[in-house]
Order: sequence, then structure tokens, then C-alpha cells
Amino acid sequence: MPHRNQDLPPDFLSESLSRVQPSPTIAITQAAQALKAAGRDVVVLGAGEPDFDTPENIKEAAIAAIRRNETRYTAVEGIPELRQAICTKFKRENDLDYTPSQTFVAPGGKAVIYTALMATLNPGDEVIVPAPYWVSYPDIVLLGGGRPVIVETMIEDGFRLTPEALDRAITPKTKWFIFNQPGNPSGVCYSRQELQALVGVLLRHPHVWVLTDDMYEHLVYDGFGFRTLASVDPRMVPRTLTMNGVSKAYAMTGWRIGYCGGPEPLIAAMAKLQSQTVSNAASISQWAAVEALTGPQDFIATFQRAFEERRDLVVSMLNQAQGLECTKPQGAFYVYPSIRKLIGKSARDGVKIQTDTDFVRKLLEEEGVAVVQGAAFGLSPFFRISYAASITVLEEACRRIQRFCASLR
Repeated sequence: MPHRNQDLPPDFLSESLSRVQPSPTIAITQAAQALKAAGRDVVVLGAGEPDFDTPENIKEAAIAAIRRNETRYTAVEGIPELRQAICTKFKRENDLDYTPSQTFVAPGGKAVIYTALMATLNPGDEVIVPAPYWVSYPDIVLLGGGRPVIVETMIEDGFRLTPEALDRAITPKTKWFIFNQPGNPSGVCYSRQELQALVGVLLRHPHVWVLTDDMYEHLVYDGFGFRTLASVDPRMVPRTLTMNGVSKAYAMTGWRIGYCGGPEPLIAAMAKLQSQTVSNAASISQWAAVEALTGPQDFIATFQRAFEERRDLVVSMLNQAQGLECTKPQGAFYVYPSIRKLIGKSARDGVKIQTDTDFVRKLLEEEGVAVVQGAAFGLSPFFRISYAASITVLEEACRRIQRFCASLR
């Protein structure tokens, strides 16, 4: 006889776990999959994942590593070949000088962020997080006993954090400032001048460290020239952790490789923690990442052109929908349209749209389009669309969104 499930004792789960929520992006994907399983025609635009295949040379490098029997534990911080490749990449593309001992490899960019914050946060430490933000930032801070300080940005500013807002948010308890550009979910990018203005604030507050999430670095459009924050002023390098990975630009989300460069004492602390958690990133994935960073890069431009075409289509079609306002982002593969003009209207069945969560639920229910509510990213009333899908799929989804918006009364 199988054992019957039992409830856990009230005090069994950790207190820290109660501070966080399951990932909303995963939740919407699961809800859409359930509808699909029930026979519904559903278009899923919730996941932040390129729809391209991993390039062949990278896959072949992984196969070759398997044949060489590169299948054992590696150094906690990563294989020497990958750490050197990371140094070369940072110098070539970001004008940052790191030695291999100042680099770190983890199973995904999220693991880099988690390990850095877990290794440094104490109860009561504050972490500044501009909104809209990637859903995991505040929860990781909370898991570490810190306090996320959310600083809302405005659509009128292109979702850019202003120097004045950053300055107001800093207190003696501020330990970290998490800075993501190109941004998820907004696609926001910062010019050199805008970065210099933020650096000017940070230089006045030398106790604040910066964690830059550059995961979408190569997915920029309209000729935009990406710069990472630490490269703007060398005085920021000793207190900046520059994080990146191979997931988005190289279509390697499932390979789970994130990496970073930073001060050696911080890297050593992160390695100490990782040695007692996941030990190391998968050896085969690390060898694939070596090829990604050192091999041909020409396919990135092909990805860029495809994403730029999709962005232009989605922005145009959403701005034709009644009540939507959609800015044109310069990076990543998301748009973050506003539904301010639709709040208070009612769906066909009389249900009133009072929040962006209501909007997303009714859109999925009535038109079979899965997107993610702005509340998940800390700024409402908006929703996020991932345009990492074919033109045909995006056109169909946008037509359905137009129809849904037109039906609201």
C-alpha cells in the first residue's frame, strides 16, 4: 500500500523559506501548460528563454569533452580554461582586467547572485533593487536575511533609475545595489553618460557595493553600445561584482553556466559557500562555455537581428491595442506595456480589471495568451511579454491581445 501524504509539522520548514514566493514566471508557464493539456490553444510568452538552438560548435565542444572523459569534479571556482576565457572575454568586450583568481563559475547566473548575497548579507543589511526588477532579486535578498529596498522607476523615464532616486535610497545600512541592464523585464539600457551619473552617486557612498547583472549584454538593438558599470570608472572596480553568463546570448539556458569577476576576497568567500552547496558547475557545461566565449561569435549578430525584428513587430502591434502603452526597449527580449488606461474596465463576463494580475488571468482565460503580470516584477500596472518566439506566434498573440483589449468595457 502506498503511504498517504501527511502535512508537515507547523515548525518543520525554515523561517527564511516563508519570506519568499515561488517564481511567478514559472507559475504562469505551469498554468498555461495545464490549459494546453486540457486541449486549449495557448500561446505562451512568459518564459525568458531564447527559442534558438545552441550553436553547433558549442555542442560539439561538449561532446568532445565527454569523449575526453572530462566528467569528474572540477575546482569549485571553475576549470582553469574557463576562468581564463572569462578574463579574456572581460578584457575584449568590457575593458575590465581580471585575473583567473578574480573569476568564479556557478551553475547559472542566479547561482552567482545567490552565492554572492548569501556570502555577504547579515540581518538588517539593505539591498537597493530598482523596479521593475527580475523576480528573483528581492527573494534572494530575503533568504539572506537582508531587506530589499525597492526603488520604482517610471515609464516616462524609459524605466531608467535616476541618480537622485538612487541617492535617496542609500542609507548607512545599504550593502549592495543590484543593477541590471539591459533590463529584465523592461529592456532598459543606459548610455555612458547615464552610467557616469549613477557612478557619481556611488562614489559619494563608498560603503555600497554593486552587483551588475549583464546577462543580456549582447542582445542590444538600434546600434546601442553596451558598457558595464565597472568599466565607466576604475574606482568602482574594487567594490563591483560583474556577473554574466552564457544562457541568453548563446542560447544555453539549460547548460546552467553563470560567471562573474570581482575582488579576490569576495570570490574566495563565494567559493567557500559553493564548496558546501553545489560543489561546482557541471564539467561538460563548463567546457561548452569555454567554446562559447572563445569560439566564433558571428551568430550573435544573427540573433540580434531576429530579436530586433520581433521587438519592432510586437511594439507596433501592442501600441495599436486599445488602452496599451508600450515603449520600445533597446535590449533584452521583453516588452513591458502599461495597462493604466484599462484599469477599472470589465471583461466580457463582467469581471472588473482592477490589477495587472486580473488582466493577465483574464487574457489567459479568454484568449489563451500567457504573459506575466507586472506585480511579479515590482511595478504595476504593467505586464511582460517575452518575444523570444517566431514572428508567426508573436503576430497571433498580439492579435489576440488586441481583441481582448477591445472587448473590455
